[in-house]
Amino acid sequence: MEIVIASNNKHKVEEFQAMLENFFVLPMGDVGCNLEVEENGKSFYENAKIKAEAVSSFLKGRNYIVLSDDSGLCVDALGGRPGIYSARYSGEHGNDRENRKKLLDDLKNCSNRSAHFQCDLVAIFPDGKEIHACGKAHGEILEKELGENGFGYDSLFFSKELGKTFAQATEQEKNSVSHRAKAVQNLLQILKEAPKFDTIRQKS
Repeated sequence: MEIVIASNNKHKVEEFQAMLENFFVLPMGDVGCNLEVEENGKSFYENAKIKAEAVSSFLKGRNYIVLSDDSGLCVDALGGRPGIYSARYSGEHGNDRENRKKLLDDLKNCSNRSAHFQCDLVAIFPDGKEIHACGKAHGEILEKELGENGFGYDSLFFSKELGKTFAQATEQEKNSVSHRAKAVQNLLQILKEAPKFDTIRQKS
């Protein structure tokens, strides 16, 4: 079995491919799936499950594990916002610059800037078996952007573990401590204990 990511987001797929480097990992477009799935869940887990189930249903009868994630930034002083609305916080989906601007505006004159990124993963096997894993990366929101790498809120998120923003980190550094990396590590631990782990196609 190969792993299909329930996304065609280039950044996201590349991160998964780097973190799952021993496995064959494909974006869903490579297997003929270009579904537009409405993420109408009330949590990261619900949204990840909705996407995974939709792509798994599309690929029914084909021997793929479908892996989906939903992730976002949760800011303590904002009651956990933007949360599941991280990608469309400013009202326009995927406008990273406007999302960062709104976040800075909402935190203006705020002393508590603690935050965490959260990622929930859902993997669905061809037989319908579901595995769920979660990961978090803790840090704080800076008052101005630092760094040129990454995407989304990376230039504002100061990682406690790295001592720099995600946008100042190399891809390898970020992938060692990110919320998505931790969720993948937790997922792999669960997968390794699953009876069908040996059927997942790995690179030699």
